[in-house]
Amino acid sequence: MSAVDSSFSPVADLAAVKIRQQAAWSTGNYAVVGTTLQIVGENLCEALDLRAGSRVLDVAAGNGNATLAAARRWCDVTSTDYVASLLESGRARAQAEGLAVLFQEADAEALPYADASFDVVMSTFGVMFTSNQEKAAAELARVCKPGGRIGLANWTPESFIGQLFKTIGKYVTPPAGVMSPALWGTKERLQALFDGNAQQIVATGRHFTFRYRSPAHFMEVFRTYYGPMNKAFAALDGERQAALFSDLMALIGSRNRSGDATLVLPSEYLEVVVERS
Repeated sequence: MSAVDSSFSPVADLAAVKIRQQAAWSTGNYAVVGTTLQIVGENLCEALDLRAGSRVLDVAAGNGNATLAAARRWCDVTSTDYVASLLESGRARAQAEGLAVLFQEADAEALPYADASFDVVMSTFGVMFTSNQEKAAAELARVCKPGGRIGLANWTPESFIGQLFKTIGKYVTPPAGVMSPALWGTKERLQALFDGNAQQIVATGRHFTFRYRSPAHFMEVFRTYYGPMNKAFAALDGERQAALFSDLMALIGSRNRSGDATLVLPSEYLEVVVERS
């Protein structure tokens, strides 16, 4: 075999990608954006039909939307993320509500729990961003007991957020060899990821609606607080920043249904319930 063979796809340095991703999600303050998504965690807990006393693990929990939703239903909740500042935000929210939750820093691709430790494992717009999708899915299945449930909320490729990342990718090249996070928002990819670990996968299309004062307000908030967008703009020179801003505003304009100066923008996601075999 020759030293260089163009038929081979680039092999990703997943450890290096993870370090960059962790840095991105630590930038800004995702909690400012994350808090607005609370209804998704509440709806996922209902889709999972949670029962009081269930052992629940929230993976890549961010600032704890699904964590709090499960704790409000009297579940025994462990909330994990690899960004310590987000866990601190979740902890503060839980304390404010008087909810007993265990917060622990953990990598979604190497969860520090024994096999079958939890009745329910869930993640809202979190585990989908892992660099090694197969490893992350295997970990979700491993720590979930047989007959338990895995609940996910994942943006779809054609959703607003899916297209937002696609637009950013035109300016900041995604890591070579890393699969798109939005694939978690497709039934085909979910089937492949959980093949052999699922009795049944139920995936239902839902919409979360972003509501902001204006399109410009949305961009201000996301550019300041949403780590991946913050990092993307920081990586570009002034001219390229302006071009990316213009393209994102065009995307927003094409999807905004407010009819006035405000932003009312639906973004599709898949609400997923996996019955563990």
